[in-house]
Amino acid sequence: MSTTIAIEKKTTFWVVIILGSLTAFGPLCMDLYLPALPMVANDLHTSTSVTQFSMTACFIGLAIGQLFFGPLSDLSGRKKPLISALILFALASFLCGLTSSIVIHLILRFMQGFTGAAGIVIAKAAARDLYSGKELTKFMTILGLVNGIAPIAAPLLGGFLLAVGDWHFVFYTLSLGGTLLLIGVLWQLPETLHLQERTGGSFFTPFKAFPIIIKDKEFMGYSLTQSFILTCMFGYIAASPFVLQKMYGLSPQWFSASFALNGIGIVLMTQLTGRLVGKYDERTILKFGVWQATIGCLLLLLVAVFKWPLIMILLGFFITVSSVGLVGPTGFSLGMQNQGQHAGSASAMLGLLPFVGGSIVSPLVGIAGELTAVPMAIVMFVCALMALVINSTMIKSESNKKKNTAAA
Repeated sequence: MSTTIAIEKKTTFWVVIILGSLTAFGPLCMDLYLPALPMVANDLHTSTSVTQFSMTACFIGLAIGQLFFGPLSDLSGRKKPLISALILFALASFLCGLTSSIVIHLILRFMQGFTGAAGIVIAKAAARDLYSGKELTKFMTILGLVNGIAPIAAPLLGGFLLAVGDWHFVFYTLSLGGTLLLIGVLWQLPETLHLQERTGGSFFTPFKAFPIIIKDKEFMGYSLTQSFILTCMFGYIAASPFVLQKMYGLSPQWFSASFALNGIGIVLMTQLTGRLVGKYDERTILKFGVWQATIGCLLLLLVAVFKWPLIMILLGFFITVSSVGLVGPTGFSLGMQNQGQHAGSASAMLGLLPFVGGSIVSPLVGIAGELTAVPMAIVMFVCALMALVINSTMIKSESNKKKNTAAA
């Protein structure tokens, strides 16, 4: 509580902006790059599926990076590992813009994801240092407002960069962004984890928290529910440039506009969550978001099979992607409620699983080529169904919890 008060008096505005930007910056290295995917495939003389493996490499980096930086931040504090990661991110992004080899491109994309992951996991752990319970959910919705600007602005900026240059400029821009964020962290972000709150022992000590976290059924229920919904979104991210540009003939600029519209949906739903959290149980909001995603994915499946017009697939994307604004803040807050001692490790687990899912689905959604949306729709629908089943079986409702407490 003392940490929260100190930061509120000092630099609340900049803390929100920096933490929100950090949670967005890892995914930003995917979103800004999306309109360039077909161009990269042509310039590096490779196939659609291999180009989508550059998304997979980034997803794997984001997953492993969170697993590494989360526990490390529990041991050494939030700020030092974050600074190191941002330096390496800026360097990897700059080198990615210089490469003409698909193999080197894939390696550097992994490094982008690995170092960008530090921003995601450390920013969320820092939020847990400052808040808990419904206050944490409300703070996450504020971060979501900042974070939501990324999927709106990134494809538009990516489309603009491609209009005035080529895909190399995308990576130079990411390098510049990493550098600016590094300056912001050095300038305005205080350390949120004090010495007495850090895990003691050796470098490997914080990693011992993972078996404890994994055995927590309810935590894993929240983590897996959130992960499958986010995996739906990652399937959309990997497939939509080819589906909308190759199948439906959208230009990079119009594709960017449609992508930005879905980002607006996330922002609106995130802010709706902030308003609802004081009136309704967070588990109810989470379940509603899961149902919304399932309905959206079912619509996409029907569109893909029956080849319905552009407006219908855009509607399916909007319904599915905007559900992240409901599921993300509530799933994270509920999962972190009892994880104060291992906030970095718990944040890493919550962040790890979606990117593992993303690394799996990215090549699958394009497995039948660039002229069909059926694989994408099947993968997304299966993920939404998995989230629905897990949410129904692994997470107890508030009423059931009260009954169990009364019986005990």
